[in-house]
Amino acid sequence: MRAILAFGLVAVLAACASAGSQRKLDETLYAYAGAIRWGDLGAAEGFIDPTLRDRLAPKPIERERMAQLQVTGYHVQAKEQTGNDELRQVVEISLVNRHTLKERSVIDRQVWRWDAEAKTWWLTSGLPDFSPQ
Repeated sequence: MRAILAFGLVAVLAACASAGSQRKLDETLYAYAGAIRWGDLGAAEGFIDPTLRDRLAPKPIERERMAQLQVTGYHVQAKEQTGNDELRQVVEISLVNRHTLKERSVIDRQVWRWDAEAKTWWLTSGLPDFSPQ
């Protein structure tokens, strides 16, 4: 009987942890999308995994490029949770160049990782590549 109760308690705790992780994921994705939509590169950088931030942070030329762009759309095309600690998401980001008024879109393939210790989701794929194709 004790084994059944212990198993039940573990299952309930795991479900609560998983629900908390899912809620945190939804909040994180929403906040990140907002940062990208508003062109707030500094805020968007804060979502990058701290262990990868130095390597994945935008270069000065990428910052200049972003300053010339206005995001006009952020549309999630696909989302796949590949486990409790990873999510892959494909997003189409529509942009207008403020100088030329030309519209284009980029596909951003995002990979997010759950950090159980920090209780947060980190972007491990870096910020979108807004360079002209």
